[in-house]
Amino acid sequence: MSDKDLFASGAKSPPSSDYDASSIEVLEGLEPVRRRPGMYIGGTDERALHHLAAEVIDNSMDEAVAGHANRIEVTLEAGNRLTVTDNGRGIPIDPHPKFPGKSALEVILSTLHSGGKFSAKAYATSGGLHGVGVSVVNALSSDTVVEVARDRQLYRQHFSRGVALGPLEHLGGTPNRRGTMTSFTPDTEIFKELHFKPARLYKLARSKAYLFAGVEIRWKCDPDLITDDTPAEAVFQFPGGLADHLKEQVNGRECATADFFTGSQDFPDNHGKVEWAVAWPLFSDGSYSWYCNTIPTPDGGTHETGLRAALTKGIRAFGDLVGQKKAKDITADDMMTGSELMLSVFIRDPQFQSQTKDRLTSPEAAGLVERAVRDHFDHFLTDNMERGKALLGLILERMEDRLRRKQEREVKRKTATSSRKLRLPGKLTDCSNDGNDGTELFIVEGDSAGGSAKQARDRKTQAILPIRGKILNVASATSAKILANQEIADLVQALGCGTRGDCDAANLRYERIVIMTDADVDGAHIATLLMTFFFQEMPDVVRKGHLFLAQPPLYRLTAGTKSLYARDDAHRAELEATEFKGKKVDVGRFKGLGEMNPAQLRETTMDPRTRNLLRIMLPQEYEERAGVRDLVDRLMGNNPAHRFAFIQENAGRMDEEAIDA
Repeated sequence: MSDKDLFASGAKSPPSSDYDASSIEVLEGLEPVRRRPGMYIGGTDERALHHLAAEVIDNSMDEAVAGHANRIEVTLEAGNRLTVTDNGRGIPIDPHPKFPGKSALEVILSTLHSGGKFSAKAYATSGGLHGVGVSVVNALSSDTVVEVARDRQLYRQHFSRGVALGPLEHLGGTPNRRGTMTSFTPDTEIFKELHFKPARLYKLARSKAYLFAGVEIRWKCDPDLITDDTPAEAVFQFPGGLADHLKEQVNGRECATADFFTGSQDFPDNHGKVEWAVAWPLFSDGSYSWYCNTIPTPDGGTHETGLRAALTKGIRAFGDLVGQKKAKDITADDMMTGSELMLSVFIRDPQFQSQTKDRLTSPEAAGLVERAVRDHFDHFLTDNMERGKALLGLILERMEDRLRRKQEREVKRKTATSSRKLRLPGKLTDCSNDGNDGTELFIVEGDSAGGSAKQARDRKTQAILPIRGKILNVASATSAKILANQEIADLVQALGCGTRGDCDAANLRYERIVIMTDADVDGAHIATLLMTFFFQEMPDVVRKGHLFLAQPPLYRLTAGTKSLYARDDAHRAELEATEFKGKKVDVGRFKGLGEMNPAQLRETTMDPRTRNLLRIMLPQEYEERAGVRDLVDRLMGNNPAHRFAFIQENAGRMDEEAIDA
């Protein structure tokens, strides 16, 4: 098909064949910004719109960091108009030597790559680098007004879509004012119906105040614009800097160390400084905030690399110091996962991946941050050895979680590669139903109880897995020991839903898991070990309500032809006083489930029509869940003193209950 035939068939018309010098466009002034805004602010979406606000606020922050301003005001008004005012030096207003007839202010607002941040003369460190920030804002705004107060004189100039609407005006004296005010309305030709979000601007202003302790930021918003709980007015000033921010973010959650790892350090040769704040909450998905010269760098970069190296090398060295050989295998991900972390650096001439500055690429930042933070972190760990050991214990636990997941993935890969299903444990007596609807797995202690349970079960829906005695206490065992335990391996294999972070109750092979142990002290201990296993290794199974505790009887009471079963001594006394009042009762005590004949076991413990089950659940509230975890750690952990203290605290209450019974 010829080109002519192709386009005749309905395809788009070909471009003109005339391609000469007249086809070459030369975009002047700020026209490139309006033609291709994505190149300068990453697009024309809501994120790009708020990038305009950040550019203007960052200019004022640069004045504050340079020591020339201590107050910034951010005001959002009706009509999508944002005004940012500082009390800094003010943009220069004298004539620019390279542009006759134009003030320096007009050059900065209407010319790309113009500004005072290309050298260290005006700013030692700054967020602005390329001289395009405020000029881009001007280009993409339908109306921009800039006022400058310098040398007790006030000046103003108006712009629209990057073009000055008139010369710089001198408004007269202003003895009590200094600095720059920039007020602008984003152009609807570029951003359509998008509007600034008060909550987003409020958060931006607040975060800037955390990044530089010497600045006060005042926030004000037209109340009619607010649709949530964002305040209409606020004043932000945080003497503690990032440490204050971290304290607010952790919000009282329990952490591995009571003290946060916070601090700051100047770089050598007046090259800048670094500030950091790190916490390791026990229950957290973690969050990371990276900044360079007060600019957020959400994708991290070389300053992040330096911090990761400092923390990882520091914890490994501490592990070696206290004789923990496994510490050498700790990775940066083990150290960072779940942590609440904030890092802010101030460096000269930073390099970013793009104009939106999402990632820092300055190669020297990694070494500067690592050297500055490492020494402080070593002191943080060794000044308080118990604190250091507590953090090391948490990081080792995360490392063991990672190794476990890796091993499980390898098993899954091998299984998928060989196209064979993972074999179920040989001692599992499975049910016949294919799906998991209505199915139950009974975990029983010993082969004797397992034999009775197999005969008592409903073969279609009930499966039996015997375990040998008391399983491993996972709360006080290492990951390697847990992985090597055959009883636990059989249980994990039978359930098929994975463990810990990979545990997904949707993959559970049975609808219910029933712990069925003897109704004596040993049985209660085994049940406790199993519940601890599910709480730690399969939390999603417990959270979704799949775990149950059987209630087998301890006694069989018979008088004449009447027989009843009692769960414990209290229940026995109740039955004797009510159902068998005044009668001679023959009491038989079951030493274990294996002593019950299948019919008795089915009637009392396994038949859904006559049995009682207790569902094991986790509290919904975070604080209550944390309390449960703390209780499990104290009663099932390595320190027997915690168990002894618990017994001392509760022994009196148990005696009173026994007397009442």
